[in-house]
Amino acid sequence: MTLVLPEEVVTTAQLRLISPPGLEGTLALITLENGHDHKRPTTLGPAGLASLAEAIDTAKSTEGVRGIAITGKPYFFGAGADLNGVALLEDRKDARAILELGHQVFGQLRSSELPTFAFINGLSLGGATELALHADYRTMSGAAAGIALPEVFLGLAPGWGGTWLLPHLVGIENALKVIIENPLAQNKMLKPTDALNMGLVDAEFESADYLTSSISWAVKVINGEISVDRAQVDTGEGWDFAVMVAEKIVEEKLHGAAHAPLVALKLLGQAKSASYEDQMLAEEDLISELASGPQLRAGMYAFDLVQKRARKPAGAPDKSLARPVTKVGIVGAGLMASQLALLFARRLKVPVVLTDVSQERIDKGLAYVKESAEKLVAKGRTSADSASRIVASVTGSLDKSGFADADFVIEAVFEELEIKRHVFAELETIVRPDCVLATNTSSLSVSAMADQLTHPERVVGFHFFNPVAVMPLLEIVRAKETDDASLATAFAVGKGLKKSCVLVKDAPAFVVNRLLVRSLVEVLLAIDAGTDPITANNSIDDLGLPMRPLELIELVGPPIALHAAETLAAAFPDRFAVPNILRATVEAGKPALLVRKSGALVLDPDLAGTLTPGSGPSAAELRENVLGAVATEVRLMLDDGVVSAPEDIDLCMITGAGWPFHLGGITPYLRQAGYL
Repeated sequence: MTLVLPEEVVTTAQLRLISPPGLEGTLALITLENGHDHKRPTTLGPAGLASLAEAIDTAKSTEGVRGIAITGKPYFFGAGADLNGVALLEDRKDARAILELGHQVFGQLRSSELPTFAFINGLSLGGATELALHADYRTMSGAAAGIALPEVFLGLAPGWGGTWLLPHLVGIENALKVIIENPLAQNKMLKPTDALNMGLVDAEFESADYLTSSISWAVKVINGEISVDRAQVDTGEGWDFAVMVAEKIVEEKLHGAAHAPLVALKLLGQAKSASYEDQMLAEEDLISELASGPQLRAGMYAFDLVQKRARKPAGAPDKSLARPVTKVGIVGAGLMASQLALLFARRLKVPVVLTDVSQERIDKGLAYVKESAEKLVAKGRTSADSASRIVASVTGSLDKSGFADADFVIEAVFEELEIKRHVFAELETIVRPDCVLATNTSSLSVSAMADQLTHPERVVGFHFFNPVAVMPLLEIVRAKETDDASLATAFAVGKGLKKSCVLVKDAPAFVVNRLLVRSLVEVLLAIDAGTDPITANNSIDDLGLPMRPLELIELVGPPIALHAAETLAAAFPDRFAVPNILRATVEAGKPALLVRKSGALVLDPDLAGTLTPGSGPSAAELRENVLGAVATEVRLMLDDGVVSAPEDIDLCMITGAGWPFHLGGITPYLRQAGYL
């Protein structure tokens, strides 16, 4: 019986024989093509693998062929296995069959007596990267978007040879970085130069003549004019130590909740002494279970939201209504405002003006932009010229008259309604009537900020998450009077900033903060009631969230957490409260509830006197309380139309709170667990 993936978009392996200068004979060039434009990357399902096998067989058996090279269509070397189809498989035998087929086809390349090459002309992900690893040699275009093995991010592990080939090529520490560390760091990819320096690829060429240069390089390799020397990989005790350290890091980060990283670590550990053939069998055994399990399906649901729904925000007005934004004003020059200035200048490439109450604060904000731009250059994330342009485009002034010709002005001042009202009232006397006024409030009513203005229709909420450069989510809030043109402009700006924009109703704390605060309040109230703080803090570890509750409070700052709790307690006194321990932390001027004593986290001794002796809920009871409370809040938000659909709550929590991919969205998780 032939294995078929549901709705497979078939990639064909198009073979042509070329006769490059200097080569006696021909080079078999196989191009992976799916017939779609650059928006649809090539993937490999059963039909695609069969096509690739046929092309390799033909190349190997054709007289006069001196080498085999594989490349991709424009912009893409390939995106690996067709995971959308794989995620629909529930039979472990079918999942194993796909793994076996990949091993068989890729093995044809590895076992070829002819020299083999991978010309990585564009983005290379997952199985496509494993295909390249089976070749003898690899070149990469300097313009390629990146190269990665992101499987554990989605609920899988590399299953077509990557767990053996990569560590034996670049060493175990580099392999752990590519297979474990990068995927768990928001799916980070290697840039071409990084891949070259690591030894993952052997040569890098400019994009303008990449294919020609790669072919010429391959000819020299075939003719013996170029010899590729690779460092000897250490398979001693350092291998075991590196895996052990990685296991501890993964345990601390995910608390055993996600299965895929654990499987990948097991495979990488045994790759030290396993033969290639035995490792392929181990991949088939372990990864077939992941491929047919619930965490992959959850991961693919989350990935689909981030890749598709985020690009077409539900409820956004027609983009044709958006007005052009050629200048941006920012009220404030503190940390948040400075981060916004950098983002607007870098992404929109327009002049940005900062204002504040003192020149000292303005100078500090401008210094932040300059230092951050220099760091981007040092990390290779932008050029020196681009950094200079960013710094030059951000200016500061004590006088808000510089906003007179701005198209978009956002305030990032203290989280106090009357202060924000005053700022908007002042701005309205300066800016044009069609200038959008945005607020970065995290919990206050946008409608209330605008209700005393002459033009309340141009006020929108523009809620970023900290750190601004890292967190993808932007909650765009439609206030009571916001018109379509202002809202469309806000969405256009959000898209230009490369954020995942979600339209939300003007409700207290919107989506993410409302759910986070509800969960934090439950944990803190348990501490108030007598639950040990460490027990309370660890009560939802099994979810594998990116941060424990009390660590999250430390990150955002107890005063901000207290303000959010007070706002929501005032809005919904039947469900929210202000925990005593949180108020005591702020009044004592403490940056966190927990401190480290003798290597262990404990409640700050100065706060111990604020606790009331008692017997609060156990860890298991508190877990039930937290998830039940969050489910209640989700249900009420949907009933009240805070967002258009459950998928928007899922998208907000994934991109704004780091809700784990292995759990899918928060609404399907709560539903499947019986809370919703």
